Amino acid sequence: MSFAPLSRRSFLSLSGFAALSACAPAMPGTDQPIFSAGFLPGYGPVFDSGYTLPGIPGQYTQSPNRRITGQYLGEQAIGTIDVDPYSKFLYFVREGATSVRYPVGVGRAGLAFAGNGTIQLKRKWPGWTPTRNMIRREPEVYGPFSGGIPGGLRSPLGARALYLYKGGRDTYFRIHGTNDMESIGNSGSAGCIRMFNQDIIHLFELVPIGTPVHVRTEAEALRVDPENFNRGIDLPSRTVDPELIYGPTANTQAPVFDDPRDGMPATGGDNVPL
Repeated sequence: MSFAPLSRRSFLSLSGFAALSACAPAMPGTDQPIFSAGFLPGYGPVFDSGYTLPGIPGQYTQSPNRRITGQYLGEQAIGTIDVDPYSKFLYFVREGATSVRYPVGVGRAGLAFAGNGTIQLKRKWPGWTPTRNMIRREPEVYGPFSGGIPGGLRSPLGARALYLYKGGRDTYFRIHGTNDMESIGNSGSAGCIRMFNQDIIHLFELVPIGTPVHVRTEAEALRVDPENFNRGIDLPSRTVDPELIYGPTANTQAPVFDDPRDGMPATGGDNVPL
């Protein structure tokens, strides 16, 4: 296939989200639309699997920290997820001007993997358990959660997770949602590739099992998108109290899953944020 010639911009936006929406349509894979005045289209409140996800405040979706559709100018083939952990963007490459770029947050594990893999597992509302390494390294942050957190509003994996495999083996590299809105566009000491919950729901519906994933090296990121290289700031490991985001129902609501595997605990390397 042919690609547009590379320039200092690795993505040419043809339809960004500049205007506010009074009422956005339902997102793919969600139950119903929710009135979303004051939020960018695609970032309003969402009702999903029995949960109400809040809209993303405008302070977190300032350009370029928002989902846009346009012409992909990178180096990967159509149908690929192309992750740039240095510019804090994830691209789903599609035909013509229909590729999608999402902002992401990146943790230590997100910089530890580079190269190619495939999505071999997708889960809605996945649970999470910190690893022994995470607890040993930062017991004050992860120790209280050593027993794990079930899938739901409290889970740091958010509304969806995509699991990357290579050679038939789990890489422990995850693309997932997050409760920590401030982390998107920035770096943290833990986690892989995290997205706004609205964005991971959107991506989850677009990509089938077997989707190839490419994670750019530092040299590749500098070559393809030097303008955005190392954008954002470094954030410390921290916990985010779900009740501050979702209210007291964060502890009591139960999800409704379409697949009995959804919501199962996911353990592994230092691959998720808290």
